[in-house]
Amino acid sequence: MTVLSARALNRATLARQHLLERTTAPVQEVVAHLAGLQAQEPQEPFTGLWSRQRGFTPGLLDRALTDRHVVRTHLMRRTVHLVTADDALAWRARHDAMLRGRVLATYRSELAGIDPDELAAAGRAVMADGRPRTMAELVQALQDRWPGPPRRALGELLVAALVPMAQLPPRGLWRTTAGVRNLPLDAWTGRDLAPLPEGADADDDPVGQQLVRRYLAAYGPASTADLRSWSGLAGLPAAVKAVRDELVTFRDERGRVLLDLPDAPRPSPDTPAPVRFLPAFDNAILGYRDRSRIIDDADLGLSVAGLRAVLVDGRVAATWTTRDRRLGITPLRPLSPQERGAVEEEAHALAAFLDQGIDTIGFTAA
Repeated sequence: MTVLSARALNRATLARQHLLERTTAPVQEVVAHLAGLQAQEPQEPFTGLWSRQRGFTPGLLDRALTDRHVVRTHLMRRTVHLVTADDALAWRARHDAMLRGRVLATYRSELAGIDPDELAAAGRAVMADGRPRTMAELVQALQDRWPGPPRRALGELLVAALVPMAQLPPRGLWRTTAGVRNLPLDAWTGRDLAPLPEGADADDDPVGQQLVRRYLAAYGPASTADLRSWSGLAGLPAAVKAVRDELVTFRDERGRVLLDLPDAPRPSPDTPAPVRFLPAFDNAILGYRDRSRIIDDADLGLSVAGLRAVLVDGRVAATWTTRDRRLGITPLRPLSPQERGAVEEEAHALAAFLDQGIDTIGFTAA
């Protein structure tokens, strides 16, 4: 079995993530190919798309949101993701049990004694009038029936798990500060959610199989543990088994078995990688259990702390911030003069895109 080096896996990830070369595909296609962008910080996907799409402008994503082609919703890992409406409707039922389980585990004592199915039915009944609501407004409407649990715990169970919701614009629009207003996904999109297969068809889940293929297209070669880490699901074992004969297998330098689509790009490890600025919580880093292909073990904490990363030669080599008209870059390792020049050049392009009046690009000590 072919062994792929960490550098080979790095270049495969960059190619799949449109980080080796920016794509000319439309925003909706880019979001679909990436299987979504993590988006609990509403402005971060704009930088993620700018780093991946040639000629990207914020209005392209704004229009995709307001035209309901892409939506903001709780999905993978119980985090808010920006996904296409098609994927949200197809994938949500596969995430229901995980979403419910994670909220109930977080608020185990606060939600003790709550019947989730009864609460879900009540929440859907309130939202049936088609009026968008904040989490607080939805909880207030149910307060007489469930006066005991903390409002936050009850609200998160409703909007992040029990009732599939879309977070409506202006939340998530460019340079817009707006609270979360929710509407059921089916009401916002005008389409039904795909159900889970039941009974004799339970092990034959074409949507689950599609999810495996889509993950590998954007993140492969990858292990089933990586798939679990990205999705938050239990690995989709039946779906993996069903498509296994379609896939090719490799090993990494640690001996793990990696799966991949046979015709997916796996560039030479020697392929040059340009500097790229990534937003907070970018899935190019978070999409794996073993993130060593793109970030050093010593820096793993950065990937979950909400720090924005700079890729140099394909790996996380610095963090970046914007404040007081300054774009600051903090290297995590010494950068050569050529690397500093390339980082500074891309930083100037990013500053122009962000349009925040940035007039200083500066390097600071780690």
